Amino acid sequence: MADPNDEGIRIQKVLARAGIASRRTAEIMVDEGRIEVNGEIVTAQGRRVDPERDVIRVDGARIPPPRRHTYLVFHKPRGVVCTMDDPQGRPTITDHLDAAQRADRLFHVGRLDTDTEGMLLLTNDGDFAQRMMHPSYELTKTYVAEVDGEVSDAVVARLRKGVRLEDGWVNPDAVRLDSQTSDRSMLTVVLHEGRNRIVRRLLAAVGYPVRRLSRTQIGPVRMGQLRSGELRELTRDELGALLDAVQL
Repeated sequence: MADPNDEGIRIQKVLARAGIASRRTAEIMVDEGRIEVNGEIVTAQGRRVDPERDVIRVDGARIPPPRRHTYLVFHKPRGVVCTMDDPQGRPTITDHLDAAQRADRLFHVGRLDTDTEGMLLLTNDGDFAQRMMHPSYELTKTYVAEVDGEVSDAVVARLRKGVRLEDGWVNPDAVRLDSQTSDRSMLTVVLHEGRNRIVRRLLAAVGYPVRRLSRTQIGPVRMGQLRSGELRELTRDELGALLDAVQL
């Protein structure tokens, strides 16, 4: 971490470059005690920082360093293979990238099976991807599942308590019955683990095979209104929250 007396960039300039505030507004924010660097409130207007290394916060929200890498949210369509290249010629993630994105040499963080749609993160930041997939930092993942038939309160309660599969217990962080008709039910399932086809196996174990499955959220980041096959950049706040979550 940089020392306040070292050469660096004035905090006002860093916030202006990040689009947080004008330099004058940043000075007012310093006076109000709203800016932190490495866990300490900034009190000096001339404070210099290293934006690549120092952890900077405004009103508690992490301000990520200047972007040297690409971070995207991708709404993977159903039927797309979760790979950048498939020797069998099946539809892949790369089919949905433009020329500039392909040149960025992106790769996916984690996986979704071919029949599952929804949120994937794409990046070319290897350190970020490694932390995101490491068991020590495993973030919660939210899924919406459509199943056949009516799901009873007793089944929801059983799911919430945990279900034993052939490779061990699955203990969801949350299970919610969103809606149902006489022939189908919609469930939201939140998990902090990523075993292969875990949601499908969990629901099949209680007698409700999945008809359709979508991942809608990873940690603090929601897919939002992104349409199937579309991409968007992570916002500054989303990237800051993910960097905090994986302690980068």
